[in-house]
Amino acid sequence: MNRHSLQNISTLALCLLLIIAGIGAFQKKNIPASATINSKKLPIYCVQTESPKVAISFDAAWGNEDTADLLSILDKYQVKTTFFMTGGWVESYPDDVKAIAEAGHDLGNHSENHKQMSQISSAECREEIQKVHDKVKALTGKDMTLFRPPYGDYNDTLIDAANELGYHVIQWDVDSLDWKDYGADSIVSKVLNHEHLGNGSIILMHNGAKYTKDALSSVILGLQEKGFEIVPVSQLIYKQDYEMDHEGRQFVNEN
Repeated sequence: MNRHSLQNISTLALCLLLIIAGIGAFQKKNIPASATINSKKLPIYCVQTESPKVAISFDAAWGNEDTADLLSILDKYQVKTTFFMTGGWVESYPDDVKAIAEAGHDLGNHSENHKQMSQISSAECREEIQKVHDKVKALTGKDMTLFRPPYGDYNDTLIDAANELGYHVIQWDVDSLDWKDYGADSIVSKVLNHEHLGNGSIILMHNGAKYTKDALSSVILGLQEKGFEIVPVSQLIYKQDYEMDHEGRQFVNEN
């Protein structure tokens, strides 16, 4: 092999190393990061923003009796939201998953088996998240990036596992308590009069709660009357270059 050939090979090898390094840097940069407060990692509860925006989210873990009605109401008011789905729900109601995606709502991950995620290992956390991801990807062609732990239960192990899989961990700061079945008026009042409701709030509801479909129109109209624009969680949160306070509120440090 002559000297010229060796130089070409060396140049090619250097180029390949630079490409690999660049890909690695890109992947690392795009891994979601969670803030650490008092030595504990926090998920995203809400967002500090001057924009009057809030996000409505639905956890989908059990039935689907009201899903079509919820989608119809959301379509009527041209509102986009986020549905956090378990693997069992995805498997039982694939047509609903497709309908949610086709309507333009966020598809969110709610774990495979609705376990208490703080009680399992990192490997199990990854498996619980990845199984649902693969099912939804196969059905819709979409990669999910939002994860809500069942029961709001989390620890550093879970957050690290979710972040490594490309997920932002999402909680809420306004709980509708729709799962308590107190009635539609109770849901509406709880959301609209909640002490934490404000710019950047994430509202928790459930697609399978008894009165949620009866309350949804009034919740939407009430939020809009207060001046809020309702957006999906993916359009509310900051994806990078953010900090977080002790309440799990994202903010951009302007300094």
